[in-house]
Formats: sequence, structure tokens, C-alpha cells
Amino acid sequence: MIIGIGSDLANIERITGTLERFGDRFVQRVFSKIEQKTAESRAQTAATYAKRWAAKEACSKALGTGLRMGVAWSEMTVENLKTGQPTMQVTGGAAKRLAGMTPKGHTARIHVTLTDDHPWAQAFVVIEALPDTHQP
Repeated sequence: MIIGIGSDLANIERITGTLERFGDRFVQRVFSKIEQKTAESRAQTAATYAKRWAAKEACSKALGTGLRMGVAWSEMTVENLKTGQPTMQVTGGAAKRLAGMTPKGHTARIHVTLTDDHPWAQAFVVIEALPDTHQP
């Protein structure tokens, strides 16, 4: 069953400006080491950061909190599988919120999709609760 859904649209040019203005301070505050490594290895660094920004916003919406109620930017991390498929990992307050909204006898799974078409970056997040007896 779906227990949360969120989407966000980010402007790549706005993220570019923020990177130029605040640089490492912004990057360290918002993005995990994994996200930083991914973005810095790509030709379109700002677009990569913008997609991850959108994913964090979308995830916070799917959690039903926004970026408040104990959920912080740094607690949501986009990682890519070897296939390139993005995944979302949560820690801290975000993980606590996810656990609280997951029905007993179920395991939460976060699905994320990212896209960009300059100047826009977009993310959708769906949180699914699977019965513990479910075999992937």
C-alpha cells in the first residue's frame, strides 16, 4: 500500500546561483558525501544537485512533514544503484518519521525518480508499505 507521495520541481539556475554564492557551506549543509561525490563526478554538477534537492523536498512531502518536525536535509540521501536507478536512504528524524507512519507488520520502501530538462529538475517519491511476508 502507498503510505506517502511527494513531488518537487527545482530550478537548476537557482541551484547554480546558490552554489556560486554559498559554495561548500551550502553543499555540506544539504548533501551527503555520497551525493557530493556523485554530483562532482558529473559534467552537469548543478543539475545533479538540483535533482537531489528536489528529491529531498519530495521525500519530506511524502513523509508528511516537509522540512520541519525533526526532518532535516542531511537525513535524506539519494544513492544510485549500479544500474543508475536512484534510491533514497533516510536516517535520524526522517527514519523515525518513516517508522512511525509504517503500519505494524510492514516494511517501508521508498521509490524515487529524477529527471531534468534545463532549467528544471524534478523528483517524485512514493513510499510503499509492504507486508513483512513479502518477498522481493
